[in-house]
Amino acid sequence: MAPTPPTDAELNTLIRARLAALGIDLDQLPPGTAPDPQTGSPGRDAVLASLRSFVRGTVATLAAYQLPTPGVTDPDVARALSQQRVPVLYPSISAQGRTS
Repeated sequence: MAPTPPTDAELNTLIRARLAALGIDLDQLPPGTAPDPQTGSPGRDAVLASLRSFVRGTVATLAAYQLPTPGVTDPDVARALSQQRVPVLYPSISAQGRTS
């Protein structure tokens, strides 16, 4: 049985908990999706929607990466994996040192 993807409410709870651990309180943002006209701060709902999209896309891609394990990984898959670069959030930062 395949795992059930998390709901928006579950992701909101995860996001708020992770941000709270860092000392970030989303309740300081204006409610709704419209930015605050005085400060330009994005609306709370817009921020949560953006972070949900990030968690659903990027985190799953990074978590799916696996290193080939000798004796366990299919040799064809191991060859393909050994030719791939490790996924990184900001590839330009890691590539900068190799091109200078």
